[in-house]
Amino acid sequence: MQQQVAAALSPATSPGRRKSVTPKPSRLCTSASLCRCGRRHLIGSSSAAGLLHLLALPSPAAPPVDPDVMLERVHPARPEWYEKFYARAMDKFMKPYEAEIAEYKSKLFSQLMAPGKNILELGVGTGPNLKYYANADGVNIVGVDPNKQMEEYARAAAVSAGLPPSNFTFRRGVGEALPAEDNSMDAVVGTLVLCSVSDVELALREIKRVLKPGGLYIFIEHVAAPDGSFLRFVQSALNPLQQFVSDGCHLTRATGEIIREAGFSSLSLNTTRLSTAYILSPHVYGVACK
Repeated sequence: MQQQVAAALSPATSPGRRKSVTPKPSRLCTSASLCRCGRRHLIGSSSAAGLLHLLALPSPAAPPVDPDVMLERVHPARPEWYEKFYARAMDKFMKPYEAEIAEYKSKLFSQLMAPGKNILELGVGTGPNLKYYANADGVNIVGVDPNKQMEEYARAAAVSAGLPPSNFTFRRGVGEALPAEDNSMDAVVGTLVLCSVSDVELALREIKRVLKPGGLYIFIEHVAAPDGSFLRFVQSALNPLQQFVSDGCHLTRATGEIIREAGFSSLSLNTTRLSTAYILSPHVYGVACK
């Protein structure tokens, strides 16, 4: 699997510097609250009755809370006019960016062309990624986005890509509690989405939860410029405004480092710079395997 991922990511022309990383094995059962082994723990006893109470700790394999509850907690619905405006703006003004990133996406998403896959796209937005993988035979796609107004655009993009309408499901949701069962997805796609989630580490744990063993997480994210650079100074200065006007988008997140520490079994992580948006130019992209 690792060799296939690395081979698929090798660009015909080198659009960006490539760096492969093999993460350190994650430590298991270092604390009761994070224990993955599902053991039950003795937490108390009754001296009168001599009763032992065994309570199962919550498993990190399950969503932390109900997806709808988490949605309202971290991203309650905005006014309808704002969500419509934002969806229309994303559909219209992202075209130059999509043109520049197309070569990267073509190589990454070529790994999703096997028939019959179940794919969840986190932050599906207006559906710009669907044309790269939605025409595979028998593919079933769940598009997750907190903005209900994105659904119309995403459905149109799915149909344009050749996906039967019955094979596309749109769900309002957020990365911190994905609306999907454990071990149910062959792949999770996320592009320009970890910049705006409230908890990046939790979102990555959710991605791992819903992936089948050996499933792929395909990502493209803009990230913080290097410390001490002029661009990092500009990003830091504009970060509060960016969060306000771009639905919570952060300019200064070290998302690549967070993905590297998320505990995937293998990871190919690459860096590049794009020219279409100065403050967003540093990017990471790649594939992680559960």
